[in-house]
Amino acid sequence: MKTTIKIIDKEKAWEVRHKVMWPDKDFDYIKLEVDDIGIHYGLFVEDELISVISLFVNHHEAQFRKFATLQHAQGKGYGSRLLDFVINEAKNQGLNRIWCNARQNKIDFYKKFGLQETSHRFTKGGKSYAIMEKIIEG
Repeated sequence: MKTTIKIIDKEKAWEVRHKVMWPDKDFDYIKLEVDDIGIHYGLFVEDELISVISLFVNHHEAQFRKFATLQHAQGKGYGSRLLDFVINEAKNQGLNRIWCNARQNKIDFYKKFGLQETSHRFTKGGKSYAIMEKIIEG
């Protein structure tokens, strides 16, 4: 099966975010105030949008947010391929650091990509998070 990664409209990212992350919440709940300035990437299998991630660049670093893969496609490496792509994009753009707010149960997943836990932790919406980062070597 053919997979493609490309920049998508925020509205397409919203659809996947809502289905995967917060299906029981109002649709507007998954929108971010900064979505207009984000770069939204989607991984397609054939013509189906399977996985999304949004990248927000600020000076020489970027935060990725709202990383979601459709339930039926999880565990098949699609999300890993998309995250790998975005980390390489950050490197290609000359950024020094990429980071995220990782759900506690996903920390080991992000470690596989070279992200490391920082000492910053918080709880939001009843879920525990750790800020994880990767310093990008130029």
